[in-house]
Amino acid sequence: MSINVANEIDIGLVSPLPSPPLPSPALPAHLAPLVVAAQNYVEAASSLHTRRAYASDWRHFSHWCRRQNLEPHPANAQTVGLYITACASGAATLDQKPCSVATITRRLSALSWHFTQMGERLDRQDRHIATLLSGIRNTHAKPPLQKEAVLPEDIIAMLATLNSGTLRGLRDRAMLLLGFAGGLRRSEIVALDVSRDQTADGRGWIEFLDKGMLVTLRGKTGWREVEIGRGSSSATCPLSALQTWLKFARISHGPLFRRVLGAGKQVGAERLNDREVARLVKRTAMAAGVRADLSEGERAQKFSGHSLRAGLASSAEVDERYVQKQLGHASAEMTRRYQRRRDRFRVNLTKAAGL
Repeated sequence: MSINVANEIDIGLVSPLPSPPLPSPALPAHLAPLVVAAQNYVEAASSLHTRRAYASDWRHFSHWCRRQNLEPHPANAQTVGLYITACASGAATLDQKPCSVATITRRLSALSWHFTQMGERLDRQDRHIATLLSGIRNTHAKPPLQKEAVLPEDIIAMLATLNSGTLRGLRDRAMLLLGFAGGLRRSEIVALDVSRDQTADGRGWIEFLDKGMLVTLRGKTGWREVEIGRGSSSATCPLSALQTWLKFARISHGPLFRRVLGAGKQVGAERLNDREVARLVKRTAMAAGVRADLSEGERAQKFSGHSLRAGLASSAEVDERYVQKQLGHASAEMTRRYQRRRDRFRVNLTKAAGL
């Protein structure tokens, strides 16, 4: 039952992350269902995006090794050290463009994971790796680039660019308002179902209550509940927008947000891809003239699905703890990174110290 996982991964024929080697090449037939279940649990240990990124990173490393007449197996700290040096200098890419420190760090994680699944060990604290990585960080590290936060006035202008007389317009309206008011990630928005336990790939569901809506979802930090209250008017109320979408799309079961097919008069059964959320935010922000002070090229780089989360964190004039809970952050420091226009000098330690 064993397969050559490394080779199949390299040419992209199997799932993006390799499964651990099976304990024996000849298992009793009655254990086959357990083998399949174990492989499913391995895949569930990480998100689809992580699996895709790790698969891409392993292919990149394998191809680089072949070009240098090196073997990717077994794990070798010197080989990996040369590889990250090539990535940092641009020698590992066809366009000679150096990789960012974040990309190099992720690739190291991918290689470490892959080697572990193959029964090998890559010691990231080895001097060939640790010292090089430290030098790369000191030389090339840059401040993190943050996406622009879309504020309430921006959201209203973005909604005005949608055609609310079409199914696509109703869906996009609901996604923007739900994503903003809930402070949801784009993956969390599209992973929602109408009710609990309705689909195998669902990662949450919604529940309408008298005063608002309860969103139960499984995000990056585990299961959490997000409370979304009603808006001050029907035009900006996420509940009204969502209920209108469900009514006209005739959705009562399964994925909450789906593709609108044909001439826009039919709703498909498949779940919407999370990249559509990022495209929606960028498209409507551009159409609404948000950050019109920048060039078209600069504006195009400013907006993404994360703009919704940053917008809520930057706009909600409440105790920081409530924003932290809504966004599902483990620390207040992470929440502050999302608050683009918070009062950074509310606490003045200079005056507090007597100067």
